[in-house]
Amino acid sequence: MPIQHNRIDYIEFHATDIPATKKFYADVFGWKFTDYGPDYVAFEDGRLTGGFEKSESVSNGGPLVILFSSQLEKTKADVLTHGGRISKDIFAFPGGRRFHFLDPNGNELAVWSDK
Repeated sequence: MPIQHNRIDYIEFHATDIPATKKFYADVFGWKFTDYGPDYVAFEDGRLTGGFEKSESVSNGGPLVILFSSQLEKTKADVLTHGGRISKDIFAFPGGRRFHFLDPNGNELAVWSDK
């Protein structure tokens, strides 16, 4: 995909445990990773790229990253099976349903479905 002017190009998260982060996102969402030393790993989800930078702590707030799932309940179960925690259970909104979760580092993301 070509780089586009004035479009979100990359997203970066903090991570307290890089190996656990890679395992969680690979197991739940199928993301691929490229290591850049012990304190940084880049990811590719098939559409967007980003990275995880090693940090001592993680704080939430600001923009919420929202992933899409065609099987919301299965994705929720996968999040729980692989060490994530649900921070807001599945709820309906105009256009679909979603839930929020905390990854193993404490980053909050959401998953939505149009079903």
